[in-house]
Amino acid sequence: MKHNFKLVIEYDGTSFFGWQRQKKEKTIQGELESALGHILNQKIHIRGSGRTDAGVHALGQVAHFHANTQLDPMSLKKGLNSLIKDPIVIRECSITDETFHAQYHTKSKEYNYYILNRTDPCAIGASYLWQIKKPLDIARMNQCCDLITGVHDFKSFENTGSPRTSSIREVFFAVMEPRKNTGPMEDDMLIFKISASGFLKNMVRNIVGTLVDVGLKKINPKEFETILMARDRALAGNTAPARGLFLKQVNYS
Repeated sequence: MKHNFKLVIEYDGTSFFGWQRQKKEKTIQGELESALGHILNQKIHIRGSGRTDAGVHALGQVAHFHANTQLDPMSLKKGLNSLIKDPIVIRECSITDETFHAQYHTKSKEYNYYILNRTDPCAIGASYLWQIKKPLDIARMNQCCDLITGVHDFKSFENTGSPRTSSIREVFFAVMEPRKNTGPMEDDMLIFKISASGFLKNMVRNIVGTLVDVGLKKINPKEFETILMARDRALAGNTAPARGLFLKQVNYS
């Protein structure tokens, strides 16, 4: 019987060339399709909610695929997690509505970006954050977070290659805040949290890079607003490293 399966996937993107299947490189989509094809003995095409770039991580990527099988979702989940040796974990597997599409039915996505703001490096977890040694002015950065909240044209924060028809997106919330100190890796840790209707190529990382310029007082919030309104990528800051970015969750109606 043919079913439409929905997956919620967690992965460490450090050693992958992003989500999207490539002929000569290891990707999340490629590894999942290979494992599913082995288990189900059929060619599987899996569709994700969107692409994550090389080195970007996910706590709640969502994907779907159609397959003819009598396997129940729990057995399929266990089979995938036992077969895949790379840092990819299926957190949830379920049979969903036949019409469900992981990408086209997305209402919003949430990303977290982690910054270590101190002079000393960290011995544990360096692959999952961006270290900024000089003090950051969080209040100034949050003034800019307020500026990007709402409906805007984010062309200034878009790298070339976005598969889109428009660079206008709605940001539902954006904030830079200290992470609650609940563990040894969290001293001096900041988290940039953002939720939006969708994201352009490198949009979050470009926003973070420009926010860091504000936090270091290289530019002020008014100049940040000018960058946003200019629709010119050349005016914005550098792209923040991929290693600090996590796709936290994908939301559906």
